[in-house]
Amino acid sequence: MQRELIDRVRAGFSGFCIVTAEETRAERVVQAVAQELGYQLYSWSITDGLLCPSASSVRDMPDPLDAVNAVTELPENSILLLKDFQHFLGETGQPPDPILVRAVRDRTRDARSTGKVIILTGCAIELPLDLRKEFTTLEMELPDRQTLVAIARQLAQSAEIEVDDATIESAAESARGLTTVEAEDLMALSLVTCRTLDASMIAREKAKTIGHDGILELVEPSETVDDIGGLENLKAWLAKRRNAFGDAARAFGLPNPKGALILGIPGTGKSLSAKVASSILRRPILRLDAGRLFAGIVGQSEANLRRATQTAEAIAPCILWIDEIEKGMSGSRGNGANDGGTTARVFGSFLSWMQEKTSPVFVIATANDVTQLPPELLRKGRFDELFFVDLPDEGEREAIWRIHVRHRERDDGNLDVNAFVKLSDGFTGSEIEQAVIDAMFDCFDNGDDLSTGSVIHAIQNTVPLSVTMAEDIERLRKWATNRARPASTGAASVPQHRRIAA
Repeated sequence: MQRELIDRVRAGFSGFCIVTAEETRAERVVQAVAQELGYQLYSWSITDGLLCPSASSVRDMPDPLDAVNAVTELPENSILLLKDFQHFLGETGQPPDPILVRAVRDRTRDARSTGKVIILTGCAIELPLDLRKEFTTLEMELPDRQTLVAIARQLAQSAEIEVDDATIESAAESARGLTTVEAEDLMALSLVTCRTLDASMIAREKAKTIGHDGILELVEPSETVDDIGGLENLKAWLAKRRNAFGDAARAFGLPNPKGALILGIPGTGKSLSAKVASSILRRPILRLDAGRLFAGIVGQSEANLRRATQTAEAIAPCILWIDEIEKGMSGSRGNGANDGGTTARVFGSFLSWMQEKTSPVFVIATANDVTQLPPELLRKGRFDELFFVDLPDEGEREAIWRIHVRHRERDDGNLDVNAFVKLSDGFTGSEIEQAVIDAMFDCFDNGDDLSTGSVIHAIQNTVPLSVTMAEDIERLRKWATNRARPASTGAASVPQHRRIAA
């Protein structure tokens, strides 16, 4: 960013917005720009007034209009840094202050001819339409690995704790995706509590920090590929991309893998597959809650998306998982009347990011209802592949039954699994799991252990989705034919469910 600012100031740009949650870091960058260009730096906030750090001068100036007009009094080759100024340009649902907007517009244009620069900083800056063409928006990226290594080394030296280079590298890797302040805090906490830079502790605390706003969550799945019954095509496809995130793949001529959209019937293991992808690809997984992207403040939803994608890129190579994407983006196909077009704008920004991203962020999205997805999401270039997850066939059902029996610490050899497989034709993986749980409740209540009869009784008392949603499933299958790649090697059928008397 420092280089971008210097080049643009030299080119005569006079207005900038720096979008960042790291105000101190942004101020350091602007100060470095001022020093390299020989400019005088001034800063203003509503609490501190107008400051000139080099001259140690302070002017009480609580009025933002006075702060903007103060640029006319500054000498040539000056930079005026206005902190949190977007709050004065218009509140949510209220029109912007026309006098202040006019003043900002006039002073920015005047600055162009007098060698002065106006810079606004804030976490989310949504300028009024009249000012958008006057300012260049720059987003400060999260600190890179080199910066984090420098922070770790400096903190260890300050604490007078001997830490080897490998430990410092591991700590920096664990802190990726955090701001400089967050990284400093967690590394300092590790030095205080562990007397070293403990990468595992930093990673655990990072998971809490990233999930604080509820938009992104660092998931630590315990599931492995052995926890999925079937879906061999999907598992094999993921395995072939395990080593495609490194320099060797780039040298071979391969691009970074983009990701996969997993479409299918509810309860067939789509979300589980996303979690298991973390163990197959050996990459951390971030879960994006698409519904929480949307905020009431104008521009905040777009800022939430930018922050989420920046975090994913900082942690990359990683997996970004969006569960049931059609629910979060359900308004993207409408006319925007209900939300002012916010969903469409956010969705458009997300599609652009998916198309243009160069960082190794592997996006896995799951969906139940393809009719809610806009066609531009489904075309090649957004995802590498579109998979359809159907009802499990006979072989897959057997694997699923055995997995869930063993998860309950029972010996599947003591049960008639073949009978379960035949009776559960048309069951999803979730329905098979629930049948085992229901049977265990009955056995526990009766003082017995899990038995073949108790499981059969649970199967008989289950009406599967393949019956209650038979038409929807058939419609989904027709859509997926020749449009999506089957996640399984076999094909299941929708049976006519028959209850068997207990």
